[in-house]
Order: sequence, then structure tokens, then C-alpha cells
Amino acid sequence: MVNLYIISGMSGAGKSQALKIFEDFGFICVDNMPIKMVADFADICIKNQDKYEHVAISVDSRAGKSLESFIGLLIVLRNKEINYKILFFNASDAVLSRRYSETRRRHPLGKSVYIGIKLERKIMNKIFMIANEVIDTSNLTVGELKKLISRFTGTYQSGEKQYLNISVISFGYKYGLPNDADIVYDMRFIMNPNYVHNLKFKTGKDTDVVEYIEKQKEFISFFNLFSKLINTTLIGYINEGRSYLTIALGCTGGRHRSVFTAERLVKFLKSKKYKVKLNHRDILHDKINFLK
Repeated sequence: MVNLYIISGMSGAGKSQALKIFEDFGFICVDNMPIKMVADFADICIKNQDKYEHVAISVDSRAGKSLESFIGLLIVLRNKEINYKILFFNASDAVLSRRYSETRRRHPLGKSVYIGIKLERKIMNKIFMIANEVIDTSNLTVGELKKLISRFTGTYQSGEKQYLNISVISFGYKYGLPNDADIVYDMRFIMNPNYVHNLKFKTGKDTDVVEYIEKQKEFISFFNLFSKLINTTLIGYINEGRSYLTIALGCTGGRHRSVFTAERLVKFLKSKKYKVKLNHRDILHDKINFLK
């Protein structure tokens, strides 16, 4: 069955942010879909339910006169056995006015902000009256909004860790910093296995290299502190509504120290129930250079 969420509400009340959150949850999202196209889109979803099982679209005052056919659209969706829910995003006039002032954007109805808000409330009242849920974002943070939406959509689980997607990257400084890194840590304070003859052509995945690094007291002390620090900061990122975070660990060539630490960090994060992807960016790159 197709699960369709219709995102509507006041301009400036958080509809765009809500669509981003739905997208993070794995929904197919379409912003400002013309109402006349929704029924045909529903047919596409029905025929391709593997791809379009969870869908979110936004319908708001930008639809103009076509909003008059909104009730008729709901009847069509019901006849097609589309499981739909309407989420109406709202905020106080004062908050909406402040948000427009902060972003310096014009109201979509082309009026002054004050007049636009008053007019839009009249236009959107019919949808407001039939909404399944009304979400007032006046005092909500992005993190709180994400939790609300997760509960409404039934995707909520104990804790919110599953909604922070973490990428851990090992890299070599001589090949440059990863462009998408949020947190970068330099592992070159550890004694380099590259200068140990029987370890030079191995990687941080190999047992000999693992044992060599684990014997270093500096690494043990570092990782105990580092893992606690990361675990603490991740909770803050979740509360702020962050969806993606990239942690990069670097050493000279990206083969030994950074690889081992990245492996260890991923194991730690998975033990804390986080979603984690691991990428050893330069492990093969440096090996190719050795073989030249």
C-alpha cells in the first residue's frame, strides 16, 4: 500500500524543512506538486509500490485557485485506496513575520508580509480544518521537529540514533583532506608502522599492524578519550537535528594508523547502535604507489 503524506500549512512554518526530514527518513518527496498532477502521480506510485511505498508531497498557497479542488482530490485518493495523511505546519503570526525578516524573502502571495500572512490563513483554512495533525513550529528546534515527524510516520524507535548517518573516512594527508569532512583528527602522533620493515607493505587491517599500534600506550589513552568525546558530541548533533556527519582520520599515507583507528571507531560506534559507513579512501592509492 502507498503511504502518502500531504505536507501543507503556512509559508515560513517549516514545510520545506519537513520535506527534508521526510527525505532523510527514506521518503520520495515532491515539493509544490500541482494539484491536477497528484492523481496521475498516485497512479505511478500504485504501479511502482516498491519504489513509491512512502511518499510525501507539499501542497500550499502557491497552488492558487486549484486549491478549490483539494477536497475532490482527497476523494480520488481514497477511491484509489491511497493511505494518506495531512500534516499542517503552523506558527504564530509574530514568528512567521520574524522568519521572513531574518531570511529577507518576499511572501509567496506577493503582498507585504503582514497582509500575506492574513490572506494566506484564509486561503489555507479549509486544509487546516481537515488536517490529521497540526504541527506548531513556533518554538520547535529542528531536532524536536524530526522527533515529532518520526512519531507521526511510525518510524520512531527508542532513541534517535538511527537518524544520524555517520561516515568514517581514513585518508592520507599527502593526498589532501576529504572535502566533506565535518570532524578531522590527525593520527600522525602514533609511531608509524611504515618504518617497520615487515609492516611497511601491510595495512591497518592486518593483525601485525593492529598489534603494533595497540601496544602503544599513547593510542590506548587517546582512543579512550576520543571515543567518549565523539559519543558526547554525537548526542548534541542528534538534538540539533543533524542527519549526516563525516568523521575523517588521517595519517601520512592513509594505509596504517588512520585505517586502524577508523576500523576501531566504526566498531565502537556500531556498539552504540549508530548507522555507520566506512571508507578507506587512500588504502589502495598508497599501495599502488609502493608497487611503482
